[in-house]
Amino acid sequence: MGGALAGGLGGDILRWMYVVGTAGHVDHGKSALVRALSGIDPDRLREEKERGLTIDLGFAWVTLPSGREVSIVDVPGHERFIRNMLAGVGGIDMALLVVAADEGVMPQTREHLAIIDLLRIDRGLVVATKRDLVDEDWMELVASDIADALKGTTLQDARMISVSSVTGEGLPELLAALDETLDGVETRADNGHPRLPIDRAFTISGFGTVVTGTLVGGGLSVGDEVELAPGGQRGRVRGIQTHRQSVKTGAPGTRVAANLSGISHESISRGQILTDRGWLKESRALDVRLRVVRDSPVPVKHRASVSVHLGTSETLARVRLLDEEELVPGESGWAQLHLQYPIAAVKGDLFVIRSHQGTLGGGEVIETLARRHKRFSQPVVERLSVLAEGRPEEVLLKALESGEPMTWKRVVVESGVSEEDAGQALESLMEWGAVTVLGKGRVMDGTALYTGGGWTRLTGQCREALQTYHRQHPLRTGLPKEELRSRLGLGGQVFGRVVEKLVEDGAMVEEGSVVRLPEHSRALSVKQQSEVDRYLAALDAQPFSPPTDLGISGELVAGLVDEGRVVRVNQDVIFSAVAYEEMRDRIVEETKSAGKINVGKVRDMFDTSRKYALALMEYLDQKKITRRMGDDRVLR
Repeated sequence: MGGALAGGLGGDILRWMYVVGTAGHVDHGKSALVRALSGIDPDRLREEKERGLTIDLGFAWVTLPSGREVSIVDVPGHERFIRNMLAGVGGIDMALLVVAADEGVMPQTREHLAIIDLLRIDRGLVVATKRDLVDEDWMELVASDIADALKGTTLQDARMISVSSVTGEGLPELLAALDETLDGVETRADNGHPRLPIDRAFTISGFGTVVTGTLVGGGLSVGDEVELAPGGQRGRVRGIQTHRQSVKTGAPGTRVAANLSGISHESISRGQILTDRGWLKESRALDVRLRVVRDSPVPVKHRASVSVHLGTSETLARVRLLDEEELVPGESGWAQLHLQYPIAAVKGDLFVIRSHQGTLGGGEVIETLARRHKRFSQPVVERLSVLAEGRPEEVLLKALESGEPMTWKRVVVESGVSEEDAGQALESLMEWGAVTVLGKGRVMDGTALYTGGGWTRLTGQCREALQTYHRQHPLRTGLPKEELRSRLGLGGQVFGRVVEKLVEDGAMVEEGSVVRLPEHSRALSVKQQSEVDRYLAALDAQPFSPPTDLGISGELVAGLVDEGRVVRVNQDVIFSAVAYEEMRDRIVEETKSAGKINVGKVRDMFDTSRKYALALMEYLDQKKITRRMGDDRVLR
C-alpha cells in the first residue's frame, strides 16, 4: 500500500511539520528541481511523462541537512492549469519561486507570485534554475529582473539561489537555505478541528478509499469518525500515512493520506474537506475583504462573474461590492461572494479570484454563512471591520449577533478566535453583562449563548406574547409552552433553557404545560365560579360517561384544562382529572396482567359506551402510554 501513496498510508509520531510548494512559469524546471532534490519524480500521470509537461499536482519529500523531513508539492506552470496550481499552493508553509536563468521573469512567474502574495505566504526562496546555460553577466541581469518583480510582495526579501538540476550546482546550498528558512516558520496551530482539503481521491485494492491533502486546524487520528463538507457523507479513518509511513495521528501542517471506510471514492471530489463531524457548515455566500492585484488585467466591478479558489475548491461566483462600484488594480474593499456551488470555509481562510483574463485578486474570508447586506451601509462596513480587525471580545460579540443563540463551539468557529482567546474573552463579556449564558455546567458543553442585547429583546418578546395571551384569554392560567416556543422560533432544547432562565430570573412562572407572567391570575366572577362548580359536579356525577353538552364557556373549560382539573381527550369528550387518572391506572394494570386490551374491554370495565372508551384509548395512544396493534392495544 505504501508504495502507491507518494502523497502521503509502521510509526506513531510524525518527524516533520512543513510543506514546501513550487511556483513559476511553465518549463522553468520546477519538476526537474524536485527530482534533483528528492530523487522522486513528481509527474505521476502518463500524459505528463510523455509530454514533459506538468498538468496536475505532484508530490515528493526530502530530508534536509538538519534531519528535518519536508513535503514538496509541485504545481503546474502552464496558464491552462492554473486551477490545479491553486489547489496545491494553498496549504504550503513556504514557496520555492522557480525562474529559469535563461529566460528570466515570465507571465506565469508574475501570476504565481501574485497568488503567493494573496495567500500571504511570506517564507520562501527564489531558485534560478538552468544555471549551467548562462554566464555571469546574464545571471546578474536575471537577478535584477527577479528583484524588481518581487518588490512589494511577501517575497520581496527572499534569498535567491542559482542552481542546475543537471550538474547539481547549487543544490547543497539550496537544501541548507531551505533548512535555515524553515527555522523561522511557525508550526500550524491546533484548534481541535481537523480539516483536510482533498486534492486527490482514489482506491487501492485491499484498502478501499484513500484521500490526500495537507492537514490544517487539528490532528487526525486512526479511528476518528469523519464527514465530508460539502456533502455530508460520513465514515471512519482506517489508516493514515505520510511519506509512505503509517502513523496513528497526523498533525496540523502535515501532508497525509487517509484511508477511509464508509465513503466511496466516487462520491469524493477535489475541493471537499474531510473533517470531524457536525461543526463545519457549507456556505453559499461569504463576506470577504477583497484586494485586486496590481497586475490585474481589469478592474473588479460590482456583480462581476469570477471563479473563486479556496483551499482545493473552485466554484463560479458573483461579486457584490459592498462599499464601491468597482475596485481598480491595487485597491481593496468589502465584498460578498455569492457562490454557484457551496464550499466549506471558516473565518480567516484565504482565497483567490480569477476570470478568463487571469488572476484578478483575492483576500480573506471574514464571515461564512453570510446574509445578504444592503450596499453602502455604514453599519455593515463597521461590523465587517470589527470581525476582521477587532479585539477578541468585539469579534466574539459580532459573530454571536449574526445568529444568536449559538453554542460555544459555533461561536468559536464563526469568530475565528482561538478557543483559548475566546474563553478569556467570554469571561470578560459575562462579567460586563454583554453575554448571557443559558444552561448549567461548562459553557463549552453545548450551552446556548445570547448577547446582552439579544437576551433583552428575547425577554421582551416573551413578555409581549404573554401579555397578549393574557389579554385575549383572561380566564386561562397561561400560554401553552409549545405555542410560545413556536412564536419565538426556537428549537426544543434551547427553548427549555430559555424558560428555565426566565423562570429563574422571575420574568415568568411555569405551571405544568403553560407559562404565565408573575402578575397574572385567574379571577372568576361569582357567576363564572358558579358555572364552573355546576360543570364539575356534572362530570363527577357520571365520571366515566360525562355529558358533552353542558353549555359552559370554552374559556372556562380551557382554564380548567390549564389547571389540570379536567382532561380533554378529544374535542367532545372531557373527563374530570380524578376520573381520567383512575381509568388510566386501571387500564395500565389490566394490560400488564393480560398483555393486551381492546376498546370493548375498556367499555365493559367502566360500564360506559364505545364513544368514551374509543376516545380514551386514542388519547392514551397519543400520550404514548399504549400502542395499537390491530384491534388491540399493548403498553409502550
